[in-house]
Amino acid sequence: MKMSPKFAAVLFDCDGVLVDSEKITNEVLRQMLGELGWHLSSEECVSRFVGRMLRDEADVIEAHTGHRIDEDWLLEFRRRRNIQIADSLEAIPGVVDAVRTLDEVYPGRLACASSADRPKITMQLQKIGLYDVFEGKIFSGVELDRGKPAPDVYLAAAAALGVDPTESAVIEDSPPGVEAGRAAGAHVFGFCPASPVHQSAEMLLGLGADETFTDMAELPGLLTTSDRLEAHESSTAPSH
Repeated sequence: MKMSPKFAAVLFDCDGVLVDSEKITNEVLRQMLGELGWHLSSEECVSRFVGRMLRDEADVIEAHTGHRIDEDWLLEFRRRRNIQIADSLEAIPGVVDAVRTLDEVYPGRLACASSADRPKITMQLQKIGLYDVFEGKIFSGVELDRGKPAPDVYLAAAAALGVDPTESAVIEDSPPGVEAGRAAGAHVFGFCPASPVHQSAEMLLGLGADETFTDMAELPGLLTTSDRLEAHESSTAPSH
């Protein structure tokens, strides 16, 4: 049974979709905000910051701490974050097999479009063994004028692959990411496993996700169709 693509391309978010990094990044951020005097619970930190670029949240952080985060602060955040990621990052369960399966169905048409900085994306993909799939097709919102929830990173990914974003699938887990995929005109699949750093299906659907799923093992089936033509032709061929 042959699988055929349902979309022109598949555009993956990274954190929370490919890698289980949100809890790591969130804890480092929570600690550093606490050092500035803003003490957040893990749940509050997730709600406020997951899926967003920190540079875009400078006004919010300043309003709560009186401190304007600058490039040095961001570099220190990335340094601490990267140490923790290098030590304990894991792939989202089932995602490696799912991506490998989809890479055969969508050769050269899988991309990673993240709000994170490129070194972090690259390091994470290398750590979980998927860098070869996405090499040359990695897009960072940090390198664009606008991050998620603006659609820019998904539009850039689609343009680089030479596909229409409205004919592409976006795989997202955060509210800003779902809004970004929706704004790009893509068909958005919201990933919502039971997890303290993931959102509910109701939340993602309310923000414009077209469908939701909870297990990466489901993803190949959602993004492909099964071609039974050969079996049908064999069963209907005239005998001699």
